[in-house]
Amino acid sequence: MANRLAGATSPYLLQHKDNPVDWWPWSDEAFAEARKRDVPVLISVGYAACHWCHVMAHESFEDEAVARLVNDGFVAIKVDREERPDVDAVYMTATQAMTGQGGWPMTVFATPGGEPFFCGTYFPKAGFTNLLTSVATAWRDQREAVITQGAAVVQTIGGAQLVGAATAPISAGLLDAAAARLAAEHDPAYGGFGGAPKFPPHMDLLFLLRHHQRTGAENDLEIVRHTAEQMARGGLYDQLAGGFARYAVDNTWTVPHFEKMLYDNALLLRVYTQLWRLTGDAFARRIADETAAFLLRDLATPAGGLASALDADTDGTEGLTYAWTPAQLNEALGEPDGTWAADLFRVTTKGTFEHGSSVLVLARDIDAADPELVARWRDVRDRLLAARGERPQPARDDKVVASWNGLAVTALAEYAQLTGGSGAEAVELATVLAERHIVGGRLRRVSRDGVVGAPVGVLEDYGCVAEAFCAVHQLTGDGRWLTRAGEVLDVALAHFATGSGGFYDTADDAERLVTRPADPTDNATPSGLAALCAGLVGYAALSGETRYREAADAALETAGPLIERHPRFAGYSATVAEAMLAGPYEIAVVTPDPAGDPLVAAAHRHAPPGTVVVAGEPGRPGVPLLADRPLIDGAAAAYVCRGFVCDRPVTSVADLVTRLSA
Repeated sequence: MANRLAGATSPYLLQHKDNPVDWWPWSDEAFAEARKRDVPVLISVGYAACHWCHVMAHESFEDEAVARLVNDGFVAIKVDREERPDVDAVYMTATQAMTGQGGWPMTVFATPGGEPFFCGTYFPKAGFTNLLTSVATAWRDQREAVITQGAAVVQTIGGAQLVGAATAPISAGLLDAAAARLAAEHDPAYGGFGGAPKFPPHMDLLFLLRHHQRTGAENDLEIVRHTAEQMARGGLYDQLAGGFARYAVDNTWTVPHFEKMLYDNALLLRVYTQLWRLTGDAFARRIADETAAFLLRDLATPAGGLASALDADTDGTEGLTYAWTPAQLNEALGEPDGTWAADLFRVTTKGTFEHGSSVLVLARDIDAADPELVARWRDVRDRLLAARGERPQPARDDKVVASWNGLAVTALAEYAQLTGGSGAEAVELATVLAERHIVGGRLRRVSRDGVVGAPVGVLEDYGCVAEAFCAVHQLTGDGRWLTRAGEVLDVALAHFATGSGGFYDTADDAERLVTRPADPTDNATPSGLAALCAGLVGYAALSGETRYREAADAALETAGPLIERHPRFAGYSATVAEAMLAGPYEIAVVTPDPAGDPLVAAAHRHAPPGTVVVAGEPGRPGVPLLADRPLIDGAAAAYVCRGFVCDRPVTSVADLVTRLSA
């Protein structure tokens, strides 16, 4: 049996390369083989850090008897959803349409033409075995009904992806309604929105922070504060090493699903950084510091770029690295520190997790405690982390995803600007994207070990990378980054536009699937449409080229009904819309010392929602905001503008703060 997965760039596919199942990667050749053999296709979609993907692999795909059923009756295709989000989107829509829910692993049976006719998620071994037999029998004995079902599903999911069918103009009233709806869905006890399982609502929190800035609504800020504190004090947050898990299985944020994803932590870094900016809250600053450190320490790859995720499992056991018993605390710390740590981290003999173990949560407001207690907590935490380092560690999915690294670049650039860092790491990551992931003027989605992969970029890649390049332009004052952002956006406008204001998620010259996805809803990451709009709005403000702003206006109107009625799934679109409603402002600080000038720090600290800020000597090449804006009597000056129309420049921090506060 040919091992077709051995050369894959995807760690997820490589996890399955030695299965007895005769896997094919997603390819035209796989579907040709199904037509040749006259058998249906089994499409199994997952990702490397997915716990239940591992479970199904161990139960079924590593089992010789199950593998014989698969190999005899089907052509089996393994798909990494993170490499091929377009494939995942099409079949997830079908799965949700057929079952009312989705998730991974996703299990799809399709015709040799790719039309799905039966979908599900995780199946235990016995149920999967019965399903394989039933589907093979139906294909043999009820072929016409199966094909008709597949055609009907394709028609249904195609209708679900109608682009630009309804629009709503972006207005203050629409965004106020979205904020009110989020407030109504807020959990006043534990934060977040809705019940278990609870995912970190990072994009909604970013929107509420910007809405608060515009309106002064204290409830918005309180929702963000409360949710941010509950998440970071809970087991969702790694109390020893920093970094957030993908979600909590309960409504109290106590027990996480342990995988740590790059995209969650990048977006949450922005939340805690912006919360600290607006409030000065030391707790928010600590979580931002630790999250940035986690990204750069635990996800940095030797070849450059940030890895996608840390696995949920260790040696096949979920949470093995992270959970503690009182006895284990005593062993690591001795008495009385073990008892003190058990109280601080709420580790009990009953436990909150499995087998009497507990996930560490922070049960006390230690940040505001006496210095002696803070010192003791830091010492205990360091010793526990060292002891945990002796345990088996989760695997790492070390592929570099363009869009997720773009999110990290933007977050790290914002963090550096607000905390006074150099931002060198953001520039290094952006350089990887510019020099490795752009091939022949087009984005590639993934790379691994310094080698770019074959999957082409989708809309979210173009949007997140363009926004990242705009962020690095602001960080460095280097015109080359603005040029790169414009080039990425031009490709997106040329190849992804629908012609009715919206955008497809795949390019017009990409591989044709059974439908062309165009989903405006946020999921774990910003929708492609929202991400692209963020890049378009930022670039328009930095360059003064209005056609990019006009494209963003038209696209966001297609997301308007979603923002108004279902803001939990349109948080990033609403975040961009707040910037558009504000202007966004453009602040040019002409100064010979962009790194140390207090005007620059004040501009970042007090900027209205979505403001772009560029600092440097006047007339720097490739930096439109610094053109024709001189020093004032030899002194640094800040120009506050909207649409490149500027107020009189100010030369003092007090005057700039007054201007921005107004």
